[in-house]
Amino acid sequence: MTDEERLRVVQRMVDAWNTMDWDGIVSLFAPDGVLHSVMQEPLRGREAIGERLALLAEGLTHLDLQIHAMGVINGRVFLERRDVFDNAHGHTEVPVVGVLAVEDGLVTEWLEYYDRATLLSGFGRTPSTDFDAA
Repeated sequence: MTDEERLRVVQRMVDAWNTMDWDGIVSLFAPDGVLHSVMQEPLRGREAIGERLALLAEGLTHLDLQIHAMGVINGRVFLERRDVFDNAHGHTEVPVVGVLAVEDGLVTEWLEYYDRATLLSGFGRTPSTDFDAA
């Protein structure tokens, strides 16, 4: 794939997040794709990713992945962004860096780097009531 093709796939992924198209997000991952929030165990495969998204979607009323910078370095797409969301716990903004590997039009690996405490707080959770416990 060309860098431009990789960027288009990632933009489609961002658009799916921003419209809360959970099935669309899952379909943009390779069947054995990995979503890895680096401070926890990676999710492997569409089923595991879909299950995590279902937890994230509960009570979510607004989501906006605001892209500050996006580019390709050595075949990987880097995203600097701010994730802004609203749910029953209020309004939260989390700065994030994502690094995505894209092959054959699908995301094969997505690494996420963010302040976990801010994200969990935005979902009314603490590390002891984390998404892993569900």
